[in-house]
Amino acid sequence: MREKFRVWAESLETFALEVIFGERRDTKAVLMRGILFGSSKVFQVGVKMRRWLYNVRILRDKTLGVQVIAIGNLTVGGTGKTPVVEKFARELRDAGRNVAILSRGYRSKPPPFHQWLLNKILLREDQTPPRVVSDGKSLLLDSEMAGDEPYMLASNLKDVVVLVDKNRVKSGRYAIEKFGCDTLLLDDGFQYWDLRGRRHDVVLIDRQQPFGNEHLLPRGTLREPPSHLARAQTIFITKSDGHTAELRRRISEFNPEAAIIECVHHPLYLEDVFTGERRGLEILRGHKVASLSGIAQPESFEQSLVKLGAELVYSKRFADHHRFTQQEILNVINRGKKRQAVTIITTQKDAVRFPKIDRRDLPIYFMRVEIQIVSGANDFQDCVRKICFR
Repeated sequence: MREKFRVWAESLETFALEVIFGERRDTKAVLMRGILFGSSKVFQVGVKMRRWLYNVRILRDKTLGVQVIAIGNLTVGGTGKTPVVEKFARELRDAGRNVAILSRGYRSKPPPFHQWLLNKILLREDQTPPRVVSDGKSLLLDSEMAGDEPYMLASNLKDVVVLVDKNRVKSGRYAIEKFGCDTLLLDDGFQYWDLRGRRHDVVLIDRQQPFGNEHLLPRGTLREPPSHLARAQTIFITKSDGHTAELRRRISEFNPEAAIIECVHHPLYLEDVFTGERRGLEILRGHKVASLSGIAQPESFEQSLVKLGAELVYSKRFADHHRFTQQEILNVINRGKKRQAVTIITTQKDAVRFPKIDRRDLPIYFMRVEIQIVSGANDFQDCVRKICFR
């Protein structure tokens, strides 16, 4: 039953995206876009009203007495946020800060329904401790319990605490009391206004689709109007190609004070999904490969393989955060073999959702990437110094 619901939900998500981005042009899709447009206006009013309630202190934010860095975006998915969170955590840790990453754990396994329902009925705050993905020493949860991004961050950052809880005030307090953390990184935290204090807001903008289709949810992918960039102190342009003059000009219209940093996702090496064996990127050059992904923007991943010299003979895309089955992996192996691929390449985010499989006729690697700053390196270092010595 759960598997059927997952398939249905992913099909609905794919259909919704095709409607939103105008890929479907039938009468039904046109009618739906009209309905979604009206809903997006209601959503915009709700966003502005919620912000106003915080500004006039009807809704109260909280402070925990430590440094808070909120890293997020204006759009839903696909900006390359996780590697930026990792870079901030690594830099702050190396500068002597005791860092905790607080995530809401998107699509992690939810708490028992009866417990959630009872808390809602009694109007009480959930007292369940946050999930500890990493205590800064050991990886304690799998990707299903933790969520893809928290698990990936905990795997890459062995000495950084990673916690998952929808209530990040609670998880922040837990990080301070249990682990002595003095710096809290809010993963996907730009819209999380409950936690303030000494806060630095970082917003990521994808150069390829900076503001989606310019519409707010649900007609588009914007969570907030672009004018809300004014809240940010630092803005990252991700997947930069150097031709960003027009985008920089538009950003400056909304926020002339923020530091603007441009970065790319730099591939480091390939790692076998099942054995952990590492190989250099040169094994792609001149060889036929197949790709497998379940991310928001698979085009960028596939293009990166071609840039590294691979001949992409087959690509299979699934919905974002798709949890793969053994048969799906075997199907890709079979398709790849028919097209004479010598290997299958996936992303690290996808690799954490792979099941064990009975046979591996083709090696399956994920590509390990990191953020490489191509413009504004001094601004980034200034940002880190201000956070560390504030």
